Amino acid sequence: MAALAAWIVTVDRMRGMDAGPGTDLGGLGWFVGIWVTMMAAMMLPSVAPMVLAFARISRQRHRRGHVALVPSSVFMAGYLGAWTMYGLLAYGAFRLLTGMGFGFLAWDRAGPYVAGGAIAAAGIYQLTPLKAICLRHCRGPVHFVLNHWREGRLGALRMGARHGLYCVGCCWGLMVTLFALGVMSIVWMATIAAVILVEKVFPYGVPLSRVFALGLVAFAIWVSVAPATVPGLTQPGSSAANMTRDHMGSGIRTRP
Repeated sequence: MAALAAWIVTVDRMRGMDAGPGTDLGGLGWFVGIWVTMMAAMMLPSVAPMVLAFARISRQRHRRGHVALVPSSVFMAGYLGAWTMYGLLAYGAFRLLTGMGFGFLAWDRAGPYVAGGAIAAAGIYQLTPLKAICLRHCRGPVHFVLNHWREGRLGALRMGARHGLYCVGCCWGLMVTLFALGVMSIVWMATIAAVILVEKVFPYGVPLSRVFALGLVAFAIWVSVAPATVPGLTQPGSSAANMTRDHMGSGIRTRP
């Protein structure tokens, strides 16, 4: 239910805001708010097994009289905190690049190649040992909870943050793909959330992650060579993208 609520809020707040690759991220406060909501919507389904394992073990320990019951929301706060740090780093990198005024990054110049390169890098990362280690931790909720258990609310917060860091290590490349395609796009957000869910929850998630790697590289070539033919990809400079930028302004959405 929490994931559904997060999706409803995200879709409502982001409707009409997709300006394609290079979408302005708005003011810092606004971005943090929408980013945390996005992460809740995208990640709650895939992190649910971990949260359920934490809740089950926490209840068992409470019934045995070991410790006070710690709500799962504390674990989730730590988890979302890790993703918030990732979002802040991405925001800083975006502001740095736009502030330096690299004209070659414009979509009508090298933009498609830059976006394609970012997507290809995400595909290559899918095949690295670090990706495999982080994905293994994400797919083993009981193993993680038992081996990293910490008592109390502070302990639960630390556990959530630690698991969040493993999740960032597993999925940061896919999130780079989201930024490359348009971070405010509901279409790409839902697509990447589905990929993450398959990798982390489905029975054949590990071998499928390698299939996704090949798919990302092929998709990167498509975006670089013929971006106008990619379904769901908003072209910067189009009427739809320009309308979105008119509404962004200070980073707070205004309805027409």
